[in-house]
Order: sequence, then structure tokens, then C-alpha cells
Amino acid sequence: MHTDTDYHRDIEAPGRAELVNRVRQKIDAMGIDYIYYQYISITGRVMGKAAPARHWETQARKGVQTWMGGVANVTPDFKGNLIGFDSNAMECIALPDPDTFCQLPWDKRIARVFCTLYYSLEDYTSPGQYYEHDTRGNLKRFDQQFRADHNGLHLRVGLEPEMVWLTPKDGEVRPYDGITEPFAYHIGQFENAREVWKQVSDYALAMGLDMIQGDCEDAPGQIELNYQFDDALPTCDRMTTYRQICAEVARQRGLIACFMAKPFMGYAANGCHHNCSVWTGGSREMQQLVPGDLPGMEELFHYSKGGVNEFENKDGGWLPTELGHHILGGSLKHIDALTCLGASTVNSYRRFNDYGLWAPIGANWGLQNRSCTIRISSPDRFEFRAVDSMVNPHLFCGALLKAMDDGIKNKIDPGPPETRNVTTVWQAGEPVKLIPLNLHDALEALKRDEVVKSALPGRLYEVFDDYKRDEWTRFLREVTNWDVERYLHCVP
Repeated sequence: MHTDTDYHRDIEAPGRAELVNRVRQKIDAMGIDYIYYQYISITGRVMGKAAPARHWETQARKGVQTWMGGVANVTPDFKGNLIGFDSNAMECIALPDPDTFCQLPWDKRIARVFCTLYYSLEDYTSPGQYYEHDTRGNLKRFDQQFRADHNGLHLRVGLEPEMVWLTPKDGEVRPYDGITEPFAYHIGQFENAREVWKQVSDYALAMGLDMIQGDCEDAPGQIELNYQFDDALPTCDRMTTYRQICAEVARQRGLIACFMAKPFMGYAANGCHHNCSVWTGGSREMQQLVPGDLPGMEELFHYSKGGVNEFENKDGGWLPTELGHHILGGSLKHIDALTCLGASTVNSYRRFNDYGLWAPIGANWGLQNRSCTIRISSPDRFEFRAVDSMVNPHLFCGALLKAMDDGIKNKIDPGPPETRNVTTVWQAGEPVKLIPLNLHDALEALKRDEVVKSALPGRLYEVFDDYKRDEWTRFLREVTNWDVERYLHCVP
């Protein structure tokens, strides 16, 4: 058996044994009986297995076996063939990252831990090596490489996960209603949803999310709750945790926690703007979010503090530093392919085509210009806006690092900021570059972009492309209410 592998190096990594022991202490002190061993699929779905906590040391040493095709959601294409993997594909190893261990606040006998994936030790081609289809594992490595290549420079991200809380209805054309009216920032409507967002916030604090603000937004049932920005990997892990929390609250209350990009036409969509800055220095510091003993590993409650924001121009004004311009240049050069990963579903493009409802369409950048896909929302950061709440944040942030790296290394100039309203300019027939406005065009843009595709290594790009082109084909093969209403009596 090969022992010079990524898997063996990681299980023998300095400090891992101490982390594993600390998890055991948490298990015993909190009375944990079961553990979810979680990993992330290519679409951001949480996959994995459960195992009794008494086997923790064995699972921490050997990992949990899981089928390779789980990363593609075990999904058949429209012809009935499994996407990316046939039924004879091998197992891979899900090795827990002990520092992500946390008790579930809604069932304190159960905990969860995120895992990194590896090829099995019996694999014919890559035994024990990192499994390239693991988007979370990829982000860990891309982040480490970015820091090494740029003298400790690192990405910090704050997410704005909009979503709607819906009440199911039986026998209706539209089978749901929002739990609030679409009155943005209306405290009375926020009060209507008080018991929901309080429960979400309480669970989130218990799992290491430093909640900072929330409000009622522009669509029926639309609530946005924000947590503190941080380094890319913990921020993306927290986004995954936030979705799981919302899903659990919905189960308890008979609601639907909907992260679908555009559940209502004529109302604002569920965006997930990524607010980005780049830093050197700083340290990981504890945020004591819950009193008493922590219900998870201390590392979950650490956030990056201090350091130097290398994007912000300290001389004043809204234009970023020279380095910041190069980061914008790389992001702008690859904006179409990034949009494919940030807006990754057929439904995502309903958001862009419902003009005038806050969504961007301009393939450009601007200062406080919401019609641009890249907006300088504050002198210390930029906001990538062509991202919705169905995004796989690990995949998107990994690709953003690749685009930023290209901008820095090649000193790409983004050009001057766009000052016009792109939607108005475009509708007037004036020339302006747009982002892709449907999933097919976005997939074609990704196909042409080798830099962004490098964030989907090995066969990951092929699997992602197959998965999403099947989604597009399924869309074209459906007859919808729109078809019937428009064409049923079209002639004579």
C-alpha cells in the first residue's frame, strides 16, 4: 500500500492528534451519540453519512467510505444515466476535519463535522490523493496556494444570503405564499417573522455564526440575516451551516426555507452578494457567542481580526489601491465564467431578466452602481453581485481566487468605472457589455475560460458541465404553464 499520499500526510499532520482528542472530550462532555460526516456536492448540497460517536477515533483515523458519485448528487441525466459516474465507480474517503466539529442545537445528541475527500487507497490511478471533485477541499488548497504566491495575501468574504420563508398551499397554481408582505425594511413585517428569525439566529450563534444584522426585504417572505465576514473557507462553511439551520427551522414549523434564486417574478430575487476584500496579517481571535462551555470546537468561533486591508486606498476616496485595481481587473476579465458558477441554475437567469429589481446585468464595475456586476459598495471592499443563494460558495470562492490571481500576476487593468445605469443604456440600444443572460450562454463562457476552469480540476469541470447541460436540456424538454397560456390558442 502507498503511504506517500495526501491522505497519509494529512492524518499524520502536526496537531491533528490533539484535535481528535479534544473532539472526544467534547463528545463525552456533551453526551453526543451520533455524528454527521458531511461533504459538499458540486451544487452545494450537503452529503454524507451518520455514525455512532463511539467510533470517533476510528473514523478520525480511517475516514468514512462514501461513493465517488455523491459529489454529483447521485443524479441521472434525462436519458437515465448517472451523471459523471457509473454504478461501478469506486468508493472515496471522507476524512473528518476535527476543528469543524459542532453539536446540533436542535438535537444535542447529534453533532456534525465537515470532511475532506480523498481517492480510496485501492484506487487504480490516484490512491490516497485529494479528490478533485471535492469543492470544499479544493477551496482549502486554492486558498493556501494564493497565500503562498502572494506573500500571505488572503481573501476575506462577507455573504448576503437572501431567502424566502413560504407557507405551503395544496391544490393551488402557485403552491406557496410568503410569511411576510414584500415591504423592504418594514419592522412590522419583520415582527411577523420574529419567531422564525430568532430561532435561526439562536441556532446560528450556537454553531459559530456571529450574527450581525437582519431585515425584511422586497419579496414575499424574504428575510436576509447576515453574519460577520471572515476568511473564505470558514465563511463558506458557515453559509452551508446557515442553510442547514434554516431547513431545520422550516421542518419544525411546517414552512419552506427557499433559497431558489427567483421564486416570484415581479419581485426581488434571492441574491447572495459576495463582499470581498484582501488582507495581509491579522490573527484568528475568539468570538464568545454563547455563554458557558462551547458546543463545538473553539476554532469554529474564531474570526480573522486585524491586519491590513490591501484593497482599500488609505489616501481616501472610493477608488481602490493599485493591487485592488488588478484584483478588479482579474475579476472583470473572467466575469462571464464567474457568473456561470455564481448563477448556476436555469432559474438564476430569471433574476437578471426581471429588469429593474436590483439584479445586475452589466459586465463591468462601478462605484455604488448596482447595475454593474462588480460594485464598489464601500471604499474597503467590492461586491460581486451575479451570485444567488443557490450558489456553491466553496466552488465560487475557489474560482474567484483564480481570477484574482490572474489579475495580480498579469497586472490586469479593469479600465474606468461604469457610471451609467447599464439597464437603461442597454434598453436604449447603446453599446454596453452584458453578463450571460441564460444558463447556456454562461456554460459556453465557462467552456472558453481556462483560468476559471482551473478551479474545477481533474474531471470536475466535465462533471459540472454535464450536470448543468443536462439541466438546460431538461428545461427545454418541459412544457410549462407559460407555454400553455401563450400558445394553446395561438392559431388560427
